[in-house]
Amino acid sequence: MALELDQRQSAARQWFEDLRTRICDAFTAIEREAGSDASFEYLPWDRTDDSGDDGGGGVRGVMKGKIFEKVGVNVSTVGGAFNPEFAKSIHGAEDNPAFFATGISLVAHMANPHVPAVHMNTRLLTTTKSWFGGGADLNPPIPYQEDTEEFHARLRAACVPYGPELYERYKAWADDYFYIPHRQMHRGVGGIFYDHLENESDALFDRNFAFTREVGEAFLDIFPKLVRRRMDMPFTDEEKHQQRVWRGRYAEFNLIYDRGTLFGLKTGGNIDAILMSLPPDVAWD
Repeated sequence: MALELDQRQSAARQWFEDLRTRICDAFTAIEREAGSDASFEYLPWDRTDDSGDDGGGGVRGVMKGKIFEKVGVNVSTVGGAFNPEFAKSIHGAEDNPAFFATGISLVAHMANPHVPAVHMNTRLLTTTKSWFGGGADLNPPIPYQEDTEEFHARLRAACVPYGPELYERYKAWADDYFYIPHRQMHRGVGGIFYDHLENESDALFDRNFAFTREVGEAFLDIFPKLVRRRMDMPFTDEEKHQQRVWRGRYAEFNLIYDRGTLFGLKTGGNIDAILMSLPPDVAWD
């Protein structure tokens, strides 16, 4: 039996899938501008819940091109019941392990070390609670202050209509979250991160969903501009090696600390989709 979605869940799923399509089209257009015929390969996957019932699934989209060395844009809609031990760590699932989740997750690793890597995800989760979460953060191997400022300015503009304090709060949350304790360093130049925007009424759902959509639109607006600004810059072997070393730090964070990676593994998601965030070429030295 397929997952049964209520009106809210269906609306969120449709939005995340539409955003996926528009992002993939935008990234493919950049490849065409660079004279590349690279395109996304889409792999649908299904999940069986621990009970044996249908647990939903998703689509893994990956492109390897001239500008985007490896970019994954995944959508998933899953449900069922958490493992009892894992349920204790999930908001609203402590006494009832039933859950539903739908969202989009994106990581782009770029061929040119002057072009920043990036991460973005937004999601709706339902347990005995219902909430939105997500964010976006910029991860340049070679940071440019201009890029950092414009990325943050666009995210700030997305936050302002929802409260003058939101940007600073969510920026600080990202700085705390995207930190590698064993390296005592951040994995990038930050962005915003938010979670547990609870949908206790239709009005709150509408507001939180609108904000989540605005985060997606902000990402789609700003990141292609940064790519086009840097993608034709020449780079040296030393700069490429600097990128590989930086990618090692990124991989360490995602494998040790990232909540999304843990959530996917603990809920029986598609392994290749979960680990698409790992960079294609890495160095440790």
